[in-house]
Amino acid sequence: MTSRKPIIAIDGPAGSGKSTVAKLVAKKLKLFYIDTGAMYRVLALKAQMLGISHDDEKKIIELALNCDIRLDYDPASAQLKVYCDGKDVTEDIRKPQIAETVSFIAKIKKVRERMVILQRHMAEGKKAILEGRDTTTVVFPDAYKKFYLDADLQERTKRRFLEMKEKNIPIDEPDVKKDITQRDRLDSTREHSPLRRADDAVYIDTTDLSIGEVVDTIIAEVNKQ
Repeated sequence: MTSRKPIIAIDGPAGSGKSTVAKLVAKKLKLFYIDTGAMYRVLALKAQMLGISHDDEKKIIELALNCDIRLDYDPASAQLKVYCDGKDVTEDIRKPQIAETVSFIAKIKKVRERMVILQRHMAEGKKAILEGRDTTTVVFPDAYKKFYLDADLQERTKRRFLEMKEKNIPIDEPDVKKDITQRDRLDSTREHSPLRRADDAVYIDTTDLSIGEVVDTIIAEVNKQ
């Protein structure tokens, strides 16, 4: 993978297919998988459990500094387990109430700085694939390959709604669209590490592509010399 860091980084908005695609690429290429967004969700969950408002920056920063976040990826099954202080919170962090607050927590500068340190540490010495909203621009700007996945709002809404429906999470599709629209606005306009396409990232519009087609496109690009 050349002299650049042996890292594949994928950014994009909610519902663009980052997580599903990244896990499958990790499985096919035998890479360590890091879901950076899950780490912010852990903090949102922990804050909720402790009754800490997402507006209380001081306490949120304390959580970020002291919370033990661990990601355990099984390449054989392409499944990721997320742990907070030793407890499996994989399902809990995907609940709608967490999605409602995570962007507010993710915009805090010192929280982002702490998460970037942890993400780089997790990938240290490994061939890894990361996905999130600033993996190509902040976490690993020197990644071997960078991608930006996107899709139109209607398609992203449909994907996220079906995902929640499969997990028996009660929510209406209009509410999903509203949540994604708000998340897009917060992620792209925050002061620190906003969501944006890196100049050297390969842009992939996944609106009319199958998961397999996106995975194949990324692997073909990675294999280019």
